[in-house]
Amino acid sequence: MEISIELCKLYEAALAVVPRAYARYSNFRVGAAVLCGDGTVITGVNVENRSFGLTNCAERSAIFTAISSGFTDFRAIAIATPDASYPVSPCGACRQVLSEFFPASAQVVFGNSLATAVLSSVGELYPYDALHELSHR
Repeated sequence: MEISIELCKLYEAALAVVPRAYARYSNFRVGAAVLCGDGTVITGVNVENRSFGLTNCAERSAIFTAISSGFTDFRAIAIATPDASYPVSPCGACRQVLSEFFPASAQVVFGNSLATAVLSSVGELYPYDALHELSHR
């Protein structure tokens, strides 16, 4: 499946913020970019903590920033992991958050480079969305 120009630009926005990541413990920097329904792009990075459980992933940083800024209509997310040797998909916690705020059809592009990026959807990443009937979407 070919990645659209719009998603390529979204991935480039995610990649552009990677240097802002605070990854001094893992040295695994991640950038994310959320495409809102009106075309606005909100970015985020991973922010680690020496108490590793308190780390926040780039995907959640971007989504939480978007929601804090008043956005609730999301179309796509791009995740850039240039320090990896392969395309790293969102973790379980991020998949749960994606399923809360994004429609199952929302596009997800992730990878260590645009050349090897994977195109998926929220529904494909999280096919058995538990308790989806509680969602207010």
